[in-house]
Amino acid sequence: MAWMAWTWPTAIFFMVIAGLLITFTVLAIKFPETPRLGVLRIETTRGDRLFITLLGSAFINLAWLGLVGASQPFALIVCLIYAAAVFRWV
Repeated sequence: MAWMAWTWPTAIFFMVIAGLLITFTVLAIKFPETPRLGVLRIETTRGDRLFITLLGSAFINLAWLGLVGASQPFALIVCLIYAAAVFRWV
């Protein structure tokens, strides 16, 4: 598959996503939770909040690329703050 850009950063990205999914699956099995109501006024579980975080982080990174440029380490900081807020209040 010569058309795909499989670089180490790409591989690490997918390994982190896979690791998160495995970790959250194990947590859901070992420590079942009841959905909670957050600021969105919808019931969410850990997995729902992870999905919201990943989706929002993708949009943050796309907006960062379009508005600021290729200096992505600062976008990562914004994404981590966003993730903390989602897991705390959503």
